[in-house]
Amino acid sequence: MLPEARELIKKFDETLFNIRDMNAYHRGMVTLACIPTAVFYFLPLAIGKFNELYPNIKVRILEQGTNNCMESVLCNESDFGINMNNVTNSSIDFTPLVNEPFVLACRRDHPLAKKQLVEWQELVGYKMIGVRSSSGNRLLIEQQLADKPWKLDWFYEVRHLSTSLGLVEAGLGISALPGLAMPHAPYSSIIGIPLVEPVIRRTLGIIRRKDAVLSPAAERFFALLINLWTDDKDNLWTNIVERQRHALQEIG
Repeated sequence: MLPEARELIKKFDETLFNIRDMNAYHRGMVTLACIPTAVFYFLPLAIGKFNELYPNIKVRILEQGTNNCMESVLCNESDFGINMNNVTNSSIDFTPLVNEPFVLACRRDHPLAKKQLVEWQELVGYKMIGVRSSSGNRLLIEQQLADKPWKLDWFYEVRHLSTSLGLVEAGLGISALPGLAMPHAPYSSIIGIPLVEPVIRRTLGIIRRKDAVLSPAAERFFALLINLWTDDKDNLWTNIVERQRHALQEIG
C-alpha cells in the first residue's frame, strides 16, 4: 500500500474514532453507585447540571451501603461511586469531596434542643436511634467512642438514616447523623446540633478502580462532580446546621 494511501486510511480511522467519541458524549449511560445520604442531597443538583449539558445521557443510580457500593465499583457494575473513605481497597482510588461533622438530631422540645453544642457523653441515658451496627456511619461512631468509659444506648436500629429521622420526629428517641443527612428543607419539629468531645467527621468522595478506563459519558460526569465541588462547596456543604437553625427560627 502506498504511503499516501496508508496516511489517508489513518486519517479516516481517526475521524471515525472522533465521531464515535463525540456521539458518546451526547448519548449513553452513566452508572453510579452511591450511599443513600449523597443520593438524597448532593446528586439531584449534580445530575440536574449534567442533564443541562448532556440532555441525552442517561444516569443510573445504584443506592447502596458502603460495602456494597465498593463492591459495585470493584466488579465494574458501576462506572464509579460516591462513598465514605473508611471503606478502603488497594484497587480503588478515592477522591475526597466533603468532610462533614456528625450532629445530634432531636425534636425542638427535647431537653438538649436549646444547647448550641452537645457533648457525646450528654447523649448517655437517652434512647438512641441508629443505623445497623454493620453500616459505615455506625462503625465510625463506635470506633471514635471506643475508649470512653460510657456507652450509648442504641435502643432502636434502622436501615437508613432517613428512617431514623421519622422516629426522631415521632418522639421515640434521638439520633446522631452526618450533617448531610439532616433535611435541607427542615422539618419544623427537628433540629440539628453539632456534637463535640469528640468532633466526629466522615469524609465522602468519589471511588473508582485504579485500572478503570471511564467511558466518555462517565468521564464527563466525573469531571462535573469534581468541578461542582470546587466551584460551589461553600453553598453546597458548609454551615448545614446553621442554615437549619435560621430556617427553624423563621418557621417558629
